Amino acid sequence: MLQNTGKLAGCTLFITGASRGIGKAIALKAAKDGANVVIAAKTAQAHPKLPGTIYTAAEEIEALGGKALPCIVDVRDENQINVAVEQAVQKFGGIDILVNNASAINLTGTLETPMKKVDLMMGVNLRGTYLTSKLCIPHLLKSKNPHILNLSPPLNLNPIWFKNHTAYTMAKYGMSMCVLGMAEEFRGSIAVNALWPKTAIQTAAMDMLGGADIGNQCRKVEIMADAAYEIFSQPTNFTGNFVIDEDILKKAGIKDFETYAVEPGHPLMPDFFLDAEPEDLVKLMEDHGATPAFKAGSASGHAVGGGPIADTFKAIKGIISPDVVKSTKGVYKFDLSGEHPGIWYIDLKNDAGSAGSGEPPVKADVIMSMDSADFIKMFTGKMKPTMAFMSGKLKIKGDMSLALRMEKMMGLMKPKL
Repeated sequence: MLQNTGKLAGCTLFITGASRGIGKAIALKAAKDGANVVIAAKTAQAHPKLPGTIYTAAEEIEALGGKALPCIVDVRDENQINVAVEQAVQKFGGIDILVNNASAINLTGTLETPMKKVDLMMGVNLRGTYLTSKLCIPHLLKSKNPHILNLSPPLNLNPIWFKNHTAYTMAKYGMSMCVLGMAEEFRGSIAVNALWPKTAIQTAAMDMLGGADIGNQCRKVEIMADAAYEIFSQPTNFTGNFVIDEDILKKAGIKDFETYAVEPGHPLMPDFFLDAEPEDLVKLMEDHGATPAFKAGSASGHAVGGGPIADTFKAIKGIISPDVVKSTKGVYKFDLSGEHPGIWYIDLKNDAGSAGSGEPPVKADVIMSMDSADFIKMFTGKMKPTMAFMSGKLKIKGDMSLALRMEKMMGLMKPKL
């Protein structure tokens, strides 16, 4: 991991969404240098599903040698940001670094995304980033080495990153467009850059989207904190860059990236917007001696008669149990096309659970549309739902977290197929 050098001693960082996850990790990294950190986030009271508050984050920062200012801030509220900025300047004498980390996510298609969710993503991701930057810039201009860092992706215009979640992509790319514009507008005065992970990062949000089992395909938040620290160590002429965490750390001399892995040696899931197609990822991993998790398993062992889809559902029925129902709590409808078209369902919500052909007995929480060949690949361990979705082979309507939770059931099925 990247060692602290003390370069941020006495510097003041204003970090949105710093009560947990990547934002907090960046704050803790800076705290080790003796930095001042403004924790601008909404969570003042413990959340039933998400860890940490602005006050617990402040305690951790001060325990590492930093100074903390917890501020209740919804980045959509101009007054709350103004108050937090004024308090920061009053307490610490200025602002040297702004990290726009706060973000909202909803991975659904145009027809399935309520306007309330669209407004939330646009308000937090785009407007919140623009507004917080606008209010901090007058103070950043007075700093000796000011930085703005947005946690946002490269502007990849491949339609694959739009078609399944247009609203989220537009909102997230709005943060990246702020980098593009402000880097040029304040060139020579403020360094404005974006940072994005090469792989999925284990956070509470990721656990909610993909379930707890997704963690072993992720890296820890510390890799993003180290990458951010390296960016802050650069002069202001390092600007307008869309930085990938692993790339900048390699340039900084880091060679061992296994220390950042949640489960060292396990294949990693690429993050969105980087065009790592599943087939290319498989080849890359195999070239380096790895066995991709989404290519494991075998398609052999189907019974004669009824076809491969019917055989797969026989196996599914065999692993449905009260424990699976209790841990899943979802009704799935599968709309299959291709060689074996048809409608099938899995009810992991009601009574002891059930599965079969035709419409589900109750309204489906999730509708998954895909080619029947890809369905078989998913349930025989050759393709994970996350990879199928990212590659556009799987279309999902409904609760995304329930859709990705199917991976747990697929793990139970491997011995059956």
